[in-house]
Amino acid sequence: MGPFQELLHLLRTRDLAALVQWAGYAGMALIIFAETGLFFGFFLPGDSLLVTAGLLASQGLPLNIYALGTLLTIAAIVGDNTNYWVGRLSGPRIFRRDESFFFRRRHIERAHEFYQRHGPKTIVLARFMPIIRTFAPLVAGVARMDYRTFLTFSILGGTAWIWSMVLLGYYLGQYVPGVARHIELVIGGVILVSIAPGIVAWWRERRASAPVADLPPAAP
Repeated sequence: MGPFQELLHLLRTRDLAALVQWAGYAGMALIIFAETGLFFGFFLPGDSLLVTAGLLASQGLPLNIYALGTLLTIAAIVGDNTNYWVGRLSGPRIFRRDESFFFRRRHIERAHEFYQRHGPKTIVLARFMPIIRTFAPLVAGVARMDYRTFLTFSILGGTAWIWSMVLLGYYLGQYVPGVARHIELVIGGVILVSIAPGIVAWWRERRASAPVADLPPAAP
């Protein structure tokens, strides 16, 4: 099995512990870059990969947590900025792009709606939301958001996201006995927390769009 086929196998089976060990520093940096910098990277594991890497580092896997966090932070920021410039240079044409296996217009539209509601802080908030974090910088570029503002929020968001996830896994492994034997539960919890903002936003929109029941007539 070649390296690419092995990577696809690990991604398909979601064996994140094996993926971390197989990928190492460079492989994980490429995955984080692709998830944040390439529109077809939305399916890649972000939060769960980071937490798993931190957890395994606490259990003796030869990964320096500080070197890993620094490298992945750089990858996340470079990826975000790559996506921004793709959007800025391609402009509104990105919304007219044909659907394909790797491109879904609904993801762009969802990120655009989120960006319109939350403005520049989306660049930070989106880091913690799967799929949205892939497309938010693209939309910011299409909208020609001031680059210095984007870069500031990109650095803040990328740093907060990478270090919070890596250190969460690391300290869980350090201080919660036996957590490494239940890594699937940890990853499931992280995924649930990651998608929670999207679920809350959907629920609020559903409530806001629901018809208001007629009030009973006032008593004479």
